[in-house]
Amino acid sequence: MKSKTPLFILLAVVVLVGLWVWSGYNGFVSGKEKVDAQWAQVETQYQRRADLIPNLVNTVKGAAEFEKGTFTAVTEARTKWMGAGDRGSKIDAAQGMDSALARLLLTFENYPDLKATKAYTDLMAQLEGTENRVAVARRDFNESVRVFNVMVKRFPGLVLARLLGFNPESFFEADAGSEEAPKVEF
Repeated sequence: MKSKTPLFILLAVVVLVGLWVWSGYNGFVSGKEKVDAQWAQVETQYQRRADLIPNLVNTVKGAAEFEKGTFTAVTEARTKWMGAGDRGSKIDAAQGMDSALARLLLTFENYPDLKATKAYTDLMAQLEGTENRVAVARRDFNESVRVFNVMVKRFPGLVLARLLGFNPESFFEADAGSEEAPKVEF
């Protein structure tokens, strides 16, 4: 019986080490996958930003130009009417004003919320929302990196991580000068 005891101890140690390696490896794989998934979210939000911002800016520009043209036409028609001296000039000015007012009424009838200030406000809200989504994705990524790096750097996981080829991940760090808000110009 005495000769079997060392064999059982050796077998128990091998089984424990095997379970430790298996569990550790699976933990590292899960941690690495979490880091990769969080990075995918960061990339998704950057892509959202890249797709959204130019479209929003162009939409606001288009809406602002359309309104500007309509209001300018109404203002010019009114000025022309006020400055018209004779009947023929007043008729021409009245027709111009009728046309401009019809466009204005049609615009607000078809697009009652088409107001440049609202469009600008919406653009700012979308920009803020997009930047918040990017910040949340970055924060979540950095948190998953922190958790993974603790697993990889803490003993005894450190030994296993090195043996299995798992290395600490890099945190997302902002570029120099990114502390200043981007400027949006029209």
